[in-house]
Amino acid sequence: MSRFELMDTAPTPERAILVGVDWRSDGWPIERSLDELERLADTAGAGTVARLTQQLDRPVPKSYIGSGKVEELKGFVQRLDADVVIFDDDLSPSQQSYLERALGEPTKVIDRTALILDIFGLHARTREGRLQVQLAQLQYLLPRLRGMWSHLAKEQTRGGIGSRFGQGESQLEIDRRMIRNRIAQLRHELREVEKRRDVQSKKRNDSQTFRIALAGYTNAGKSSLLNQLCGPSVLAQDKLFATLDPTTRSLSLPGGRNVTITDTVGFIQKLPHGLVEAFKSTLSEVRDADLILRVVDISDADYPRHVDAVEHVLDEVGAAEQPAVTVYNKIDRLDPSEVESLRRREPEAVFFSAVSGEGKEELLNRIIHEASACDAPISCEIPYREGLLLSSIRTQGNILTEEYLEDRIRLVCKVPRHIAARVKPYVTE
Repeated sequence: MSRFELMDTAPTPERAILVGVDWRSDGWPIERSLDELERLADTAGAGTVARLTQQLDRPVPKSYIGSGKVEELKGFVQRLDADVVIFDDDLSPSQQSYLERALGEPTKVIDRTALILDIFGLHARTREGRLQVQLAQLQYLLPRLRGMWSHLAKEQTRGGIGSRFGQGESQLEIDRRMIRNRIAQLRHELREVEKRRDVQSKKRNDSQTFRIALAGYTNAGKSSLLNQLCGPSVLAQDKLFATLDPTTRSLSLPGGRNVTITDTVGFIQKLPHGLVEAFKSTLSEVRDADLILRVVDISDADYPRHVDAVEHVLDEVGAAEQPAVTVYNKIDRLDPSEVESLRRREPEAVFFSAVSGEGKEELLNRIIHEASACDAPISCEIPYREGLLLSSIRTQGNILTEEYLEDRIRLVCKVPRHIAARVKPYVTE
């Protein structure tokens, strides 16, 4: 071998075994759910080497899966040299501890929530995003904390030297107290960030700019849709949770009206409740929007279940009653006859391709319609000297016709009510 041969420094992907339980009461097919779990594992940097499934009515209290399956899983781990075992559902702290002991070191046992938290930790970029993820991670860790000094606690039962320290229990309590203090600190910092967000939100409210929020299942193409409408600047990857931090862009609609569009974190089935709680300040962008675009990956066979998962989270954050338009994305992956069939079934939806731009004009027209639904139609003649008023009409209204006269502009337009009051002196009809 050459003295100067380069060595591969790329990290070796962890070898993962996926474990899923087929609940008879669950509407998600187990293989579909494990397909999604495999994509999550891939996003976190792990390669799946095997899957193990079992059909149960309820989890086994001690080990979550049956004792026979635990032995089968142990054999898989040893034969395939697995680094991590990932369960598709949440494990209790005691179940996780039992499985780790049964499988033996150094194999890790984690559940779906831990995997999602790990991915969020990788992808959070802004200070607010990192605070939110750290809060959710610590809330998850706290009940699972085990004493690093437990070997000293065991010495107490033997008597003699070293039996009088009792550091096992005290060290565990110290660790728990440190985590609780850090959680309280994070909550305080997030409240401060939320106050600043509220100030920014109030400024947008005062400006009366029509606000749109994108909501949808992770990897439905929200970022790609935003880039198609406003120009490329947002990371768009074919990975789950590629973007976490909300991004707000300005869009000038045909006719001159300006609106804002905010891309938010994607949703997923079995989204950890702690994450919803931690990201509530971010998700308030959805709750406070004038219009929600529910982006759906129509090419995914499970899209009806994705829609249900999104509706569940929107309801949880108080946005279920907001005006909304369903945008079926990725129609470029379907046969045109399938798209036409779907159009007949759902005439109120918009069919769109963020890749080719097909349906963009339809989507923009729908946004114009929704933005001007409460606007008052007006015929008026505005003097050229009213430059500020003319600018407000162009940016916040929808001009239907305009005619340039000697000292004024004759307009037929639809404007928000707060602008209609300023236009009133110049109304002609």
